[in-house]
Amino acid sequence: MTVLRSGSASDVGLVRSSNQDLALEAGTLFAVADGMGGHAGGEVASRLAIDALKAAFGRHPTVAGLAGAVESANEAVWEHGVANSDLRGMGTTLTAVALVAESGRDVLALVNVGDSRSYRYHDGELVQITRDHSLAEEMVLRGELTPAEAAVHPHRHILTRALGVSPDVDVDVWEIVPTRGDRFLLCSDGLTNELGDGQIGEVLSHIGGPQEAADTLVQAARIHGGSDNITVVVVDVVVGEEHDGSIPLVSALATTGGAASSVLADGGPEGQHPPSGQSEGASGVPDGRMRPRAVPEASEPGRRERNRARRRARRWARGRRLVTFRTLLFVVVLAGIVVGTLSALRWYDTNSYFVGLDGNELVIYQGRVGGLLWYHPVEVERTGVTTGDVTQDYLKDLQSGVQTASLVAARTYVENLVAAHASITTPTATVPTATTSPTPTSPTTTSSAPAGGGT
Repeated sequence: MTVLRSGSASDVGLVRSSNQDLALEAGTLFAVADGMGGHAGGEVASRLAIDALKAAFGRHPTVAGLAGAVESANEAVWEHGVANSDLRGMGTTLTAVALVAESGRDVLALVNVGDSRSYRYHDGELVQITRDHSLAEEMVLRGELTPAEAAVHPHRHILTRALGVSPDVDVDVWEIVPTRGDRFLLCSDGLTNELGDGQIGEVLSHIGGPQEAADTLVQAARIHGGSDNITVVVVDVVVGEEHDGSIPLVSALATTGGAASSVLADGGPEGQHPPSGQSEGASGVPDGRMRPRAVPEASEPGRRERNRARRRARRWARGRRLVTFRTLLFVVVLAGIVVGTLSALRWYDTNSYFVGLDGNELVIYQGRVGGLLWYHPVEVERTGVTTGDVTQDYLKDLQSGVQTASLVAARTYVENLVAAHASITTPTATVPTATTSPTPTSPTTTSSAPAGGGT
């Protein structure tokens, strides 16, 4: 049994006025569509494609059924454009993955049309599964451009295949073993235009939940420019196969047989424009025809070997690059937090005083009663006052330690203890001398009349 968990996020970006992308999370079916053909056309195309894909796949949830669902989505977009002249020429990319049962086992069926991409993060490596159906990618396949040159080529947004621009469409199809721990990424080119594979891999490797990873990728693309709509779906294989290497993890199937795709532009400001030098036909779709070459992974041993060599080089580089900018930034931030915390504790400790006992003498200490972490109280002043100078009622508190806010407050506390004790003991000791005055001798008390009483 295979268990998947997913998350998605979409953003209009910082340049476009509307979001023509659309993401789908529907049980075991996940997809991203990137519409084009003007403000209304792009939104309508992506919505029609996603709705048709979901409905058709629900009737036939198989690998072939998913490929057929893409063809149904193409038909829905094409027919709607033909029936509505103001939407004629609209189209959309579509990349989708679904969990299906095939030959008694679970597999992930993956389909793609256009330049929205699907990636697989497996065993610490990010690998792009789909190929962009773009003019620049065609030039790479013919050896006219390197991948690095294609990434910045002015024609990189001119598509050679999309849904809705022709009554038929070619669909690239893969079968993938759902291996536990794998993470799949479906995204529009609004993400890959702004972030490189290394940056995407960093997020997928460090962010745990698929929803959090999707949100982080979208926000990162906005920060790096946000020049287009950005849409991401992240799918995690929570429970899946334990791969033993006996079968290939990803198998490219034959491209479905549709009509040759028209060349069309994706990425113009709010619309669709043919490449320079091409005319536009009555349908609003550029005339120039170019069929993308389907080159299955299994038929290119040389390319696979080059990919392995690049992966080995990347692993070696990761081993040598012990300190990255991200690591250094993390260490600096962590050090700042630790230093700040220690400084706050030190300030809190050194700005506190308490009165305690050392033997029978009252002593003022700097610090907290009992100490604070590794900060121990320090004796700052011996008062000369003993327990005999203090009322017995306060001795218990003094034995525990009486915390005060400052050194002056501690001294005042001791003075008050002495004064309180004096106010109780002084009156009883000095009343006879303080309140009694000599009694004057009265004649009537010092001489008495004779007993006889006469003269």
